[in-house]
Amino acid sequence: MVNRSVIQKRVKKAKEYLDFLNKIKAEYSLREFKGDQMVYGSAERFLYLAIESLIDIGNHIISDQNLGRVESYSDIPKILYENNYIDKELKEVFIKIVGFRNILVYDYLDVDLDIVYTIIKRNLSDLKNIMKIYIEFL
Repeated sequence: MVNRSVIQKRVKKAKEYLDFLNKIKAEYSLREFKGDQMVYGSAERFLYLAIESLIDIGNHIISDQNLGRVESYSDIPKILYENNYIDKELKEVFIKIVGFRNILVYDYLDVDLDIVYTIIKRNLSDLKNIMKIYIEFL
């Protein structure tokens, strides 16, 4: 049985991070965003933490349900798809999200702020869609 408290805690935190990102989305133009290190730095961090929360939940579900072996984070959406937890489209989106997480972690010196801003403006719903799947476990 999936530990509901593990999912609840991480979903709650992911919602907090997404709320913050939505605030940036509503309040900052691209120029303002790129011109304020505190804003874009916070955005990068909260985007990373939201993604990390979704990865953690997926990993927990896979482990708890004995769905397969996760050797890299990109395995998580693949395993969830193979076990009918997510559809093919969401799997592809989740793989891209994991890839962007890796950029935030490993290529932090070269993060393109235009891309970060575009993700905040256009793609937060992708994170919410993954979270909706996880909420079904509650």
